[in-house]
Amino acid sequence: MNDLLRSFGRALVGAFHPSMLFLTFVPFLVAAGVWGGLLYAFWQPLVDALRPALEHWWATAYLYHLFDLLGYGALRNMIGPFVVIVLSVPLIVITVLLLIVAISMPRVIRYLSARQYSTLEERHGGSWYGSLFHSLWTTVICIVLLCVSLPFWFFPPFFAVLPPLLWGWLTYRVMTYDALALHATTEERRELVRRHRLPLLAIGVVSGLLSSLPTAIWIASAWLLLFFPFVAVATVWIYAFILVFTALWFGHYCLHALQRLRTAQTHQTGHDVTVTH
Repeated sequence: MNDLLRSFGRALVGAFHPSMLFLTFVPFLVAAGVWGGLLYAFWQPLVDALRPALEHWWATAYLYHLFDLLGYGALRNMIGPFVVIVLSVPLIVITVLLLIVAISMPRVIRYLSARQYSTLEERHGGSWYGSLFHSLWTTVICIVLLCVSLPFWFFPPFFAVLPPLLWGWLTYRVMTYDALALHATTEERRELVRRHRLPLLAIGVVSGLLSSLPTAIWIASAWLLLFFPFVAVATVWIYAFILVFTALWFGHYCLHALQRLRTAQTHQTGHDVTVTH
């Protein structure tokens, strides 16, 4: 717990360093440009394509009946845009995460290595191609889980529990590899993941919960379509900032754990030599 809190505090301070804030803008610009263009071009076709399916879905029929009873029948027209937003948010978050991992994470680790872990030997147990394959494979699994669990997202308490768990698992799997790729060997990385699986998953879940705030703002803005484009751009940057902070948190925790592992191995080796003599 002390290591979690210590690394959290260091990551929070580091996230406001100018060089770290700069790392949020490239993923933000790419994700905002790509998804902004796609939503602008396909927004109305997507809404129109969803409406017939929603008309025959029992959950939507229940909502329509409830709106009519309460005298808010006009809200029927908002369900289509709301569903498009709900379906878009996970894909946008995954896009920002992968961009952070590919573009920002190596610079985050270099930043930490130069400042606080300069004595930690680099053993290059991972590679850029290994990171790419690991990230894509983990993302595919996450998307499958997302599709399977999506119907539950519309009902409490699943809508509050499932997204942070999914983002937490995905973030933990992707960022742990990249946090240790430069410094740890493959065996060291596997050993650290085995020993620290729960704390690392906890970092991912907390990061997922933090990401729920901009998601809530984003979804709420679907009911105010006039302001949605501006809110969407702001929330994409918030996602990028949270994920850079998460990269720092994983980096601090993993590199500190690697230091402790090597120190323990050195002491153990010294003890074995002494016993042999």
